[in-house]
Amino acid sequence: MSEPLSRRDAFRLGVGVLVAGSATGRVTANDPKPPADTPSRSFLTPAKDFEDVSRGNPIPHTLHGEALVNARLTPETWRLDVAAEDKAKIEKPLTLDLSALHKLGEKHAVRFLKAMQCNNIARPLGQGLWEGVPLRVVLQACGKLIDVRRLFYWGFHNDDPKQMFRSSLALNQVLDAPPGELPPFLAYKLNGAPISLERGGPVRMLVPWAHGFKSVKWLQKVALTNRYDANDTYAEQNNDPESYLKTAAYFDSTKEEMYAAGKPVVVRGTAMVGWPGLERVEYWLRADASTGGKLAEDDPAWATAEWHPGVIDPPPKDWGGGLPDGVLPKDVWGFTAAGQPKEWPLTYSVAHWTVTLKNLTPGKYELRVRTVDKNGFAQPEPRPGQRSGKNLLQCKLFSVTS
Repeated sequence: MSEPLSRRDAFRLGVGVLVAGSATGRVTANDPKPPADTPSRSFLTPAKDFEDVSRGNPIPHTLHGEALVNARLTPETWRLDVAAEDKAKIEKPLTLDLSALHKLGEKHAVRFLKAMQCNNIARPLGQGLWEGVPLRVVLQACGKLIDVRRLFYWGFHNDDPKQMFRSSLALNQVLDAPPGELPPFLAYKLNGAPISLERGGPVRMLVPWAHGFKSVKWLQKVALTNRYDANDTYAEQNNDPESYLKTAAYFDSTKEEMYAAGKPVVVRGTAMVGWPGLERVEYWLRADASTGGKLAEDDPAWATAEWHPGVIDPPPKDWGGGLPDGVLPKDVWGFTAAGQPKEWPLTYSVAHWTVTLKNLTPGKYELRVRTVDKNGFAQPEPRPGQRSGKNLLQCKLFSVTS
């Protein structure tokens, strides 16, 4: 149920406040406002600050000069080829350049907030405002589709077939997202600027509900096929190729820390809002059991744990100055014409929280925080295994000294 402390520090996105309690389970109501020393944090992660899990040898974003041109990874040379294979047929195979994609964006552009998360890494890698064109709009230009059941797609790779990183989508996932729901799309902007090579530009696939392996970087080929099975590189590595983003809470810092008695213990973190949405955040505080924060799935302590509901941070009034110039909240998916979010927290985005613990006696403690999604499932339920998205509970150890 719980995992060891992670080495990774979460990106700073915002703050909220939870109800505080003692290690004995006694809960006291605290002022539902951030502590006076709460740092100001941007709602969006700058593109350069996203955590990078790119693969390849060489990694495409390390190419320069003629190698970059030959790889078709400059704005002038980038092309997307859309064609059919095996039994599938399309009326008009298509080659699309960046200027043509931008032209489609003048009428069909989608902008939305998404936290990028790897299937096998616990915390989000960064949150951005992504912009692009729905893939279904591009497919409309291909005319009649015959015997197409699935789309395979991949980005630039070197001449070694083992370097190829592929992913796939069912045709109905591309074409049939209803109004008000996000479709897969071809992204060409991040936080209002062209997507950098490091982030997968000039163009990358963006699948809103999925982990990062579906949002293939350096996109160059979409193949329409009659095959029904997923060809995802991740599927071949025993991962669930249809995994959806999971709702889960993460600490901003998992470093073991010491606090002085008589002063509040303030712990901050973020919560990924997966496909089921986020209902609430809860915490469980207990005395350190001298296990390094590890707690087996069948440990009896889970049955007697006292979880206390908290308050999720409301939307930022000015979005932390995070939205790019010229982009208003009303222009972003999930917001009303008045610039207010239709729900909060936004699906596929992040929530922010702070635990403020008061009146703790000297000693060592274990703190666990979890989410409860809108289906009523508490993290890490209900997924059958972590290969469909890692979201085990984290544990933070800390000490209060006299």
